[in-house]
Amino acid sequence: MSTVNDVSSLSPLAPVNPDGLSRALLPFGQSTMLPIESYTSPDVLAWERRNLVAGSWACAGRIEELRADDATQRALLVGDIPVLLTFAGDEVRAFANTCRHRAHVLLEDDECSTNKSVLCVYHAWTYRLDGSLQGAPGFRDNEYFDKDDYGLVPLPSVVWHGWLFVNATGTAAPFEEHLGVLDDLVAPYRPEDLVLGGRHTYEIAANWKLVSENYHECYHCPLIHPELCQVSNPSSGDNHSLPGAWVGGTMNFKGDAVTMSLDGTSKGRPIEGAPQDTVLYVQLFPNLLISGHPDYVMTHRVLPLAPDRTWIECSWYFPGADIDPSYAMEFWDLTNSQDWKACGLVQRGLNSPHFSPGPFAPNEDAVHQWVQMIGRGYLGIAPHIAD
Repeated sequence: MSTVNDVSSLSPLAPVNPDGLSRALLPFGQSTMLPIESYTSPDVLAWERRNLVAGSWACAGRIEELRADDATQRALLVGDIPVLLTFAGDEVRAFANTCRHRAHVLLEDDECSTNKSVLCVYHAWTYRLDGSLQGAPGFRDNEYFDKDDYGLVPLPSVVWHGWLFVNATGTAAPFEEHLGVLDDLVAPYRPEDLVLGGRHTYEIAANWKLVSENYHECYHCPLIHPELCQVSNPSSGDNHSLPGAWVGGTMNFKGDAVTMSLDGTSKGRPIEGAPQDTVLYVQLFPNLLISGHPDYVMTHRVLPLAPDRTWIECSWYFPGADIDPSYAMEFWDLTNSQDWKACGLVQRGLNSPHFSPGPFAPNEDAVHQWVQMIGRGYLGIAPHIAD
C-alpha cells in the first residue's frame, strides 16, 4: 500500500487540518484515525458527498427493486447530485436529473414513473428514455436551436451481481479498475441469484465513516458482541490487501458453528459454491458492505445524512424464497444494534474538547486501510488498496 511518503507534499482538497491528515496517512503502526472534523464538520461532509460518494461508484440499490412496478424512470440522490435512471427493456441508463432548459429536476428524489418519455413539468420539454431531446415547445422555428445539443447528460452506471452502481460526477476511474480483484471473492456467493429474505433500515446518530471503521475490526467484539463471540473467533481470519477500492477479510467459526446465528446453526441451506468454513466481510468503496456467509449474504448500504446521522439499509439474501430468514436477521439485528450504540457513543466522544485522534491497535489494520482510502481521497487521489 502507498504511504504518506508519496503524498507528503500535497495539501488536502477537503476542508480538513493538513497536520491531522498527515498523521492519519502515516504507515500502519504509526498512524492515527482521521482528524476530528472528518466526523463532525458539515463542510467536510458536504465535500465528501460530492467527491467521495458522487465522485466514486456509489451503490444505488438492487436493480430489480429500482425497476420494480414497471418503472421506466426513477429518481434518486447520489451523494449530493440528483440522478435519473431510465429503464427500456433490459437496458438501464443513468442521467443527470436536470432539464437542459432551465435546470428543473425531472422527477423528485425517490419518485418513479411508468411513462414512455421523460417530461419536465416546468416548461414541458420532453426526453426519450435514451436521453435524447424529443420536444421543446416554442423552439421549432429557431434556426439556432439543435435538439441534438440538448439531450440529458449521461452518467456512468454498471450492474454488478445485481447491484446498480452510479458515478454521479462522471469523473471516476472505470468500474473494473475500481473493483480490482473483489469479484474473485464475491462471485462464489452468486448474489445476483439470491432472493431477498428480509430487510431492516436504521437511522443512527453517528458519522457514516464510523460505521465502516467499526465494521472492519473485531477489537471491540469481546466486550460489545458476546453473542457473536460464541459462534466466531474475533481474532481469527485475515484481512486482504489486494487491488481495488475495497477493504475486507475473513473470520472463522468457533466450535461446531456453521453460520452466524444465535446458536451457530443454520435454518437455511448452503449457497452452492460458496466457502463453507469462513465469513467474508468486505466493503466496496464508498457505501456497500457485503457479508458473505455459507448460507446467506447480508449487505449494508450506507448513506450519510448529516455529520452525526447515517441511514443504513441492511438486507439478507438467501438461495431460495422458501427459507425463513429469521435466524440470520435476529442475530444480526442484535449485533447491528450493539454496533450502532457503540458508533453513537464514539460520535459523542468526538465532540469532546479533550479528545485527539488515537492510534490503531495491531488488529485494526483494515481500519487503517479504510482511513488511508478516505485520507487519500481528501488529497484528490482515487481510493485504492495495493496500488
